[in-house]
Amino acid sequence: MTKTAPYIATCECTPNNALVKYWGKRDEKLFLPTNGSLSVCMDEQLVTNTTVVFSPEFEQDEGWLDGKKLSQDELSSATKIFNLLRAKAKKNLFARFASKNDFPTAAGFASSASGMAALTIAGAAALGLKLSEQELSIIARQGSGSACRSVLGGFVEWQKGEKADGSDSFAMQVASHNHWPEFRCVIAIVAEEKKKVSSRSGMRQTLETSALFQQRLKEMPSKLENAKKFVLSKNLPALLELVMRDSNSMHACMLDTFPPITYLNDSSREVISAIQHLNEVKGAAIAGYTFDAGPNAHVYTVEKHAAEVKKLLEGLVGVKRTIVSKVGSGPKLSSKHLLSAKGEPL
Repeated sequence: MTKTAPYIATCECTPNNALVKYWGKRDEKLFLPTNGSLSVCMDEQLVTNTTVVFSPEFEQDEGWLDGKKLSQDELSSATKIFNLLRAKAKKNLFARFASKNDFPTAAGFASSASGMAALTIAGAAALGLKLSEQELSIIARQGSGSACRSVLGGFVEWQKGEKADGSDSFAMQVASHNHWPEFRCVIAIVAEEKKKVSSRSGMRQTLETSALFQQRLKEMPSKLENAKKFVLSKNLPALLELVMRDSNSMHACMLDTFPPITYLNDSSREVISAIQHLNEVKGAAIAGYTFDAGPNAHVYTVEKHAAEVKKLLEGLVGVKRTIVSKVGSGPKLSSKHLLSAKGEPL
């Protein structure tokens, strides 16, 4: 990569979905979680493309998301990332970026995770920085907590960390995308509109008002260790039960929040009932649902059951479409830029 200005790079990054979920921050400025989490990277059917350009010609940071010019308030997370990268590169250059999601934004698909991870990786590459996965994870985390997991592919653990400065709170790969090639995520899309309560606001309210949340935190360390063990041993029934229980627990804490937060809708509950019934008929857990901060379902299974799970979900009232995702390999740099070298949207 040339080191003469302007500096440009593009990253393609996919969202991750948590098997053991992160909900709640112990430090809102550094985005430090109250518990560790475990996620799986989605494949390239769900992708965020982000181009970053740094130039001495720019007078301020600017950005576009899905073709819309962002206000200065909407740029705050991106500017936070750029400031961290500028400090590491020792370059006082403003940036322009364009980001495009090939899936619904702010609808419980972790678009902020893939977006901030892509921004971090593209920004670092544009500045010629050679950062480790750990360094990229720590920087991405400060734009969106779960973004720290999207800088890696496969099955990824976000270590909670203990230090106040967040230097030990980052993501590490537990297993690559090749570890469990049969693993599938069948996504049931029931709503594509932006959610009414943001994840950040919802986490803060839960932390402050839910009594159940404190009980959840006590259970998280052992739950996380068991989930990693089940992934490494490919123990599908045990992993699926743990995943469903963890999703139920998180959404129970949301309902216990005051005023209560409800991300699930009637179609979400139809998915829960249908999966429970399927597992009862089969006599073992062959599919397991989980929901992030939104009504859309991620249903985990393996390749031999994926078609049956997909057909079941498509037959439910309210399910608009489904996507069957494999385990993703992680972010990639691309030459398909969304901005010109002058920072103009293409």
